Amino acid sequence: MMFDTTVKVSLKPGMLNPEATTIQRSLALLGYEVKGTKTSNTISFVIEAESEDDARAKVDDMCQKLLCNPIIHNYTISLIKMDFTCGSCE
Repeated sequence: MMFDTTVKVSLKPGMLNPEATTIQRSLALLGYEVKGTKTSNTISFVIEAESEDDARAKVDDMCQKLLCNPIIHNYTISLIKMDFTCGSCE
């Protein structure tokens, strides 16, 4: 089975976020007053696995080893099973 995968990585609460601070200050200079600015990264890819549980385990392992730093980041994994069936095929 193939799964369309999205991983959203964000800083844990309390971690300094210089990117978000810069964005908030720049928006203020442009006349926009915003509060609580946050940033996150989204990583998308397709993965092959035997089941959704297997796919989730593989992606979680990727996150732990490469895609994020579990000490400072939170991450969420979204999986959508890809359907390759043809509605007009018989």
